[in-house]
Amino acid sequence: MKFQPDTLAGVNIITRHEAGRIWVGGAALTGNLVVPWVGAVQPWSATHFEALGEEHFDQIARLQPEVVIFGSGLRLRFPPAAWLRPLIERGIGVETMDNAAACRTYNVLASEQRSVVVALLIAPAPAMP
Repeated sequence: MKFQPDTLAGVNIITRHEAGRIWVGGAALTGNLVVPWVGAVQPWSATHFEALGEEHFDQIARLQPEVVIFGSGLRLRFPPAAWLRPLIERGIGVETMDNAAACRTYNVLASEQRSVVVALLIAPAPAMP
């Protein structure tokens, strides 16, 4: 799906997403990602949902956002509260969504110049037959 948001100087906007990758601005990116409202997009070291842990959410908490949107992949999966401890202890709000909803919500909040981070588990694109 392609998005056409208003552009804001210095704000990371997700302009498109599809199976296996997303675009932040004009850059196509693959792999699991952490996209802060400003600054560099970061790789997220978790290989899949079951491999997530508290340390992965601590990486996000260190960015000091107001709110975190967790994109759990193509389907909605809620992380255990123990994984979210670094966010909860810092008073950072967290919402879980599938990736499509997470990208849309992130863009709305980022365009309002809110300090938001989206963390996305991006499944690889299906192999061609």
